[in-house]
Amino acid sequence: MKHWLQWLMAAPDFLAATLQQPNLRNPIAISFGAIAGALSRYYLGISIARRLGSSFPYGTFLINLSGSFAMGLFVTLVLERAIVISPEVRLFVAVGFLGSYTTFSTYELDTIALLRSHNFWLAGLYWLGSALLGAIGVSLGIVVARSIS
Repeated sequence: MKHWLQWLMAAPDFLAATLQQPNLRNPIAISFGAIAGALSRYYLGISIARRLGSSFPYGTFLINLSGSFAMGLFVTLVLERAIVISPEVRLFVAVGFLGSYTTFSTYELDTIALLRSHNFWLAGLYWLGSALLGAIGVSLGIVVARSIS
């Protein structure tokens, strides 16, 4: 019992020291952002489907558009407007939250980066290839899943 109590008393100091290490803070920030982004996507998708119906993937469509807008806004404010935000908050928002809210925002950000670096052919190939190969990948996954007995 005495060892358990000693460990319990030392836990806050250990936790505080552990959280000071960037190699642990960054994954924790990303993880918490991912939880928030995934839950936002889930509940927003349900809400949109209830309001607009399910004959078209309105939820995914609107989430992808809003996530792309949010990624562009956030990255521009941080990188071009020099708003001072800690690396952990940047990772929480851009990688964690927006990355799980929609991967489409990252896909579009990467496309814009290629366009800005004048890699027009590569940008087009990446943009179209990701969409086409992504659809093929989903189709292949369906075929494989259906073939499993």
